[in-house]
Amino acid sequence: MNNEQCPKCESVNIYQDGPLWICPECSHEWTENDLAKNFTEDIKDNNQTTDANGAVLNSGDSVIVIKDLKIKGASGTVKSGTKVKNIRLIDGEDGHDIACKIDGLGAINLKSEFVKKS
Repeated sequence: MNNEQCPKCESVNIYQDGPLWICPECSHEWTENDLAKNFTEDIKDNNQTTDANGAVLNSGDSVIVIKDLKIKGASGTVKSGTKVKNIRLIDGEDGHDIACKIDGLGAINLKSEFVKKS
């Protein structure tokens, strides 16, 4: 996250106008939040799994579910606030990148965007 260069063309001729940063060479505009979002996406591109807040997750971590999740093919739901211990990171093609066991539900896969590291 570097405000000394344009993230698009890497020009050093940039200036700030209120909350926006502007590059006069390529006409690209961005904010501090855009840079933070791009930084989080770069972490994902480096094969690191992050939670909803951007914290890097590792196998063996404990997480807390932040949203009620309906389970396809079952009548149960995973309630918001459920603590899941000893997660295992997987490379799910459907976006489910956490394998875990939840008491009362058994083995289940979750998306990292619906959990926060505890």
